[in-house]
Amino acid sequence: PELPLPAWAQGIRLGGRVTTEQLVFAFYEGAKLATLLICIGAANALASPARLLASLPAALYEAGVAVVVAMTFAPNMVADVARLRTARRLRGRPTGGVRAVLQIGLPVLEGALERSVAVAASMDARGYGRTAQVPPAVRRTTTALTLGGLLGVCAGTYGLLAAEGAGYGLPVLLLGLALALAGLHLGGRRSVRTRYRPDRWGVRAWLVAGSGAAVAALMICAATVAPAALAPGVVPL
Repeated sequence: PELPLPAWAQGIRLGGRVTTEQLVFAFYEGAKLATLLICIGAANALASPARLLASLPAALYEAGVAVVVAMTFAPNMVADVARLRTARRLRGRPTGGVRAVLQIGLPVLEGALERSVAVAASMDARGYGRTAQVPPAVRRTTTALTLGGLLGVCAGTYGLLAAEGAGYGLPVLLLGLALALAGLHLGGRRSVRTRYRPDRWGVRAWLVAGSGAAVAALMICAATVAPAALAPGVVPL
């Protein structure tokens, strides 16, 4: 059986025939998604947010601080939800339903706001957010280089993906990357940063970085030598 859908939902089918090719295709897509989730989980488990923040370019330091703070707040919110659900269960109150979700969500939101205010106060006391005086000409040059580099990267990527732009795709991409890196270098002058202890890479860090580089190199080689093997066909099996 198949559920008919309106005209604006063309391309989406609910029900209908189930074939072996469709099952194999769904398995391939699910395996890709599972691999992506495993890679992201491994990166979150192995990488240290503080070390990543210290390794960022100076121009991206403020954005990196916001991302790291958001990443550290998420586990705290999950722990708050589990704690409140346990407390309600011990008091004999329901933990499901719309009313329970509202009664749990409000204390979690209140705790998150209190932690954010405390973190903001501590960061302000430690001097986060300070910027150096940069001449207007340097700011305009930084903006022009960054925007030009991003446009060059977009145009170069399109050239590499399109058949018509195979000749200019790689040079434009490299030029865009160079301009973007120059813009990031100039933009780093606004950020006043000091390092008390330089970050040293140990055996574990080199192994993690080396494994990622090895996988990337193998994928590039596979895409060059046998691109059809990375996307096996399912029709016909």
